[in-house]
Amino acid sequence: MKESTLREEITVLGRSMFERGLTHGSTGNISARLDDGWLLTPTGSNLGRLDPARISKLDWSGKLVAGDAPSKESFLHLAMYQERAKSAAVVHLHSIHSVAVSVLAEIDPADPLPALTAYYVMRIGQLALVPYYAPGDMALAEAVRGVAAKHHAVLLANHGPVVAGSSLAAAADAIEELEATAELYLLLRGSGVRPLTAAQVADLRRRFPI
Repeated sequence: MKESTLREEITVLGRSMFERGLTHGSTGNISARLDDGWLLTPTGSNLGRLDPARISKLDWSGKLVAGDAPSKESFLHLAMYQERAKSAAVVHLHSIHSVAVSVLAEIDPADPLPALTAYYVMRIGQLALVPYYAPGDMALAEAVRGVAAKHHAVLLANHGPVVAGSSLAAAADAIEELEATAELYLLLRGSGVRPLTAAQVADLRRRFPI
């Protein structure tokens, strides 16, 4: 895909996510792989008001090549790309319901959300919870790197989700499915639920490998 086209797609996606309340203020960042590096939304940018020409372009060492200074969370994206060579895009949000789940004391770090729907299994697989680190702490990058090879979707404790995908659209679809499942989980807390069985989950993973 042409770089100019990908810049426009990031801009359109950012605006859509902002207008639908999936991000707020200057939170969240979006990146996409190029043949000669990768694009990332700039530091301090509002995803609803991105300028395609000012989106950061970096090389694979993380050095800025063109555009504005990149998000301070660039290392999260770079860790995902380095561990997932087939990933073409990464989306990180501070979406309300996913963040809410990330601060609950009772969730299982190895499996933070139950398989409530088939589409959660098909688009997320099994989510991993990464312990809390301060924004910008390089230890957070190493924590993400430690789970990224096995999980394309991770939830940062007290922070938000990071999801990689085979395309920008796939990463966006997956992180929105994660947010919807988090909302369902919070809505159903305290109620008797009937999540998918282990056999049903295994069947979905066989039919729809991520």
